[in-house]
Formats: sequence, structure tokens, C-alpha cells
Amino acid sequence: MPPPAAPDGHVVYEVNVEVDAVLADDYRAWMDVHVREMVALPGFISARIHNLLAPGPDAGRQAMCVQFFLRDAAALDAYLRDHAMRFRASSLEQFGNRFRTTRRVMRHVVTMDREPSPADPHY
Repeated sequence: MPPPAAPDGHVVYEVNVEVDAVLADDYRAWMDVHVREMVALPGFISARIHNLLAPGPDAGRQAMCVQFFLRDAAALDAYLRDHAMRFRASSLEQFGNRFRTTRRVMRHVVTMDREPSPADPHY
């Protein structure tokens, strides 16, 4: 069963990371802790971690995407003001310049789920 969708109007904060492939497992372990800490902050609802398939990362790299679902823009502003630098400093301390990060912010508009069908065992 898929995780619950973000309610309409919520903010999605997306962080895309490319990391040296030899560090990917360590980065992912660090990311799991980091993401749990972020989701515990006020205004955060949930997060989803993805491995990117296409477009693929540069040779010798692994790419991941984390989507954080937040209550509203004020919650994201509070995170960026009060917590972001601490989390970013932690990643630099652990991994130096062996990763690259891009971020973007979106507003969730609508989720369209497929209707379950008893005839489709793969739903």
C-alpha cells in the first residue's frame, strides 16, 4: 500500500543529492537519521526518500531525492531560519565536498490515486 499523499496545499521541500558512489551507503545511513530528525520538527508531516533512476547521475556517483511534506510555507521558513544551517553543516562535516545538493520548493496541488481493483493483483 502506498504511503498517504500530502494534503492539497501543503509545501513540498525537495532535496536532490549526488554523492560519490563509494560513500553512498554511508551517506544513506546519515540521511536516514537526518530525515527522521527533520520530520520530528514542527510543521513537517512526512518524507519520502528515492534513488534516482533517470536521468542518471554522473559516472561514479549515486543520486537520491528526498521529498519533505510540510504543513505550510511558514513551517518551511522556520526550518530554513532555525535549523537548516545546522543540518547542512553536519553533512559537510561528514562528507566534505564529495556530494552535491540542489533544492526546490513546490506547493502540492492534487493527488490522483488509481482506484483499487480486485481483478488487479498488482495494485
